[in-house]
Amino acid sequence: MKKMGEMLLTQEPFAEIVMGNTALVRAMVEAGTRVITSYPGSPTPEIAEAIAAIPKEARPFYFEFSTNEKVATEVAYGAAVNGRLATVFFKSVGLNVAADTFVQLSLMNIIGGLVVVLGDDPGANSSQNEQDNRHYARMSYTPMLEPADPAEVYAFYLEAARLSQEKHMPIILRLTTHVCHAKERVAFKAWRPKLPDDTPRFHPANGPYIPIAAEVFPKKRNALQRLAEVAALGETSLLNRLVDNGNRNLGLITTGLPFLSLMDVLAAAESKPDILKLGLVYPLPQKLIAGFLAAHLEVKILEELDDTLEKDIKAIAFDAGIKVKIMGKADLEDWVGEYTPDKVRAVLAKTWPGLLPQAGKPAAEGPYVPARPAQMCPGCGHRSAFHAIRQALSGTEITVADIGCHTLGFLPPYQTGQLLMCMGASTGMGAGLSLFNHTRKVVAFLGDSTFFHAGLPGVINALFNKHRLVLILMENGTTAMTGHQDHAASGSNFNGPTERIPVRKVLEGLGVRNIHEVDTYQQGKLTELVKQALDEEGFSVVIARHPCMLKFMRSQRRKKDFSMRRVDIDQARCRRMHTCVAEFACPTFTRHGDGRVTVNPDLCIGDGSCRQVCEADGIEEPR
Repeated sequence: MKKMGEMLLTQEPFAEIVMGNTALVRAMVEAGTRVITSYPGSPTPEIAEAIAAIPKEARPFYFEFSTNEKVATEVAYGAAVNGRLATVFFKSVGLNVAADTFVQLSLMNIIGGLVVVLGDDPGANSSQNEQDNRHYARMSYTPMLEPADPAEVYAFYLEAARLSQEKHMPIILRLTTHVCHAKERVAFKAWRPKLPDDTPRFHPANGPYIPIAAEVFPKKRNALQRLAEVAALGETSLLNRLVDNGNRNLGLITTGLPFLSLMDVLAAAESKPDILKLGLVYPLPQKLIAGFLAAHLEVKILEELDDTLEKDIKAIAFDAGIKVKIMGKADLEDWVGEYTPDKVRAVLAKTWPGLLPQAGKPAAEGPYVPARPAQMCPGCGHRSAFHAIRQALSGTEITVADIGCHTLGFLPPYQTGQLLMCMGASTGMGAGLSLFNHTRKVVAFLGDSTFFHAGLPGVINALFNKHRLVLILMENGTTAMTGHQDHAASGSNFNGPTERIPVRKVLEGLGVRNIHEVDTYQQGKLTELVKQALDEEGFSVVIARHPCMLKFMRSQRRKKDFSMRRVDIDQARCRRMHTCVAEFACPTFTRHGDGRVTVNPDLCIGDGSCRQVCEADGIEEPR
């Protein structure tokens, strides 16, 4: 098997087992994509990992992690109206950040072509909600394609790029978590590198690109006309597929992952319904769907999350006067979670109880395995920070969390962070909580990556409106939760070294007067600084800094002279107070039934941050 970077630039046709995210990058290469932008967020980070596998000097495109999803969309749009085929990708909730720009894209004449790759997250595997971004397609008049597996990710991107360049409009490629991460053997076409024509092609005559009131209606008409043209193409597009099982009584209309689960579940059925698998999910191919409805007595709409297909398909049947029984979501559970095979089986059992054979007896229950809560990594600076901060709080404060590894501070034993909304919201929410509040102080938390992503407006607002609260800025030097991507204060970006923008200097430049900073391993000092900040008037910031230890240890292990160290428990000194387990809660420690505490040598990294919490001095120096 070739290395990933070499594989992605292979010029001859080949087949390889790849993730959906990797297949996407090969499609970008073949389509001649020139500019790619992103902000990291699961389930899409592996797209950037595949791009990183291609040596920078060999990449046929430019790639960057932008400051946030809105900026990433604007950079891609700027490249596209200058004649470059461009792509922007981010996770589900990232579209909320990009929305102000995104909803206007379809009004513009995008001469180079622009593909928006969404990583939606049914099941909320790594998101704070299950939002269904198919609604954005309708709101913005933007066609949406939805592949079901890595092979379709590859094929659908090529079609999305072609359509976007032909129609001069944005195209959404909607991936879901399982489609991004699924692996499949994909047959790739030949690719021949071409010398790009980088002549600037932007011209105002291609616009207008200024959406003033006088231009709104002409632009909207153009967007609707292009949408209608895509709908007409969809009637015969190979993106949509009919699985004809010769069943004129029962039919199913589905798309994406639910289609794969359906095929798995129906393998055991004696009589299989006909299936219309949609690849173009907006705008819908109305004639194709109407013909399928008219050919069946009953049709089930099988879709994850919201009932967007169901409503549209029922409208098609009503307008066409088709007498068919259409069944969609039956109860609340049909709206929740991923449509994995077990879920699809349960949904079909409610619709057509006799369709599938009864499942066999459930397997015997195995041994009880307790739930394992999410944890910060061994040595994580956030653990030291929360342990120290708790010593400074009286228990009456309102603590406001934000998005990042430090979100885990709301879990026991730290229990710090009682509200959470979205990236960068903590300071604004904290400001609101401080109003007419004379008895409970407010402490907000923010990560350094989020500070640059969406945190700055809240900080500016707190200064501008003289809100009284304490912001604890958890600085670990990276975008840790999504895979250690760089941010503006890292001193490097995806493409190499860059000028570092220090967090403290930004705060000083904004006019923050009360700024304190300390390494989180200095727990006693951090406790005192938080107490001091709580007593200050107005807006105060405590920068609680320590490098991400997972990233740091990975870099250390690459060194030839590296040797792992770990702490150990001096059982003679240990008084079994269990502060290290119950309050500091490093996963390295194991508490035994007899009260002893030992160290798991496979987990301990020997950072020694735990030694400060042991009053008996029972944790030995790392060795």
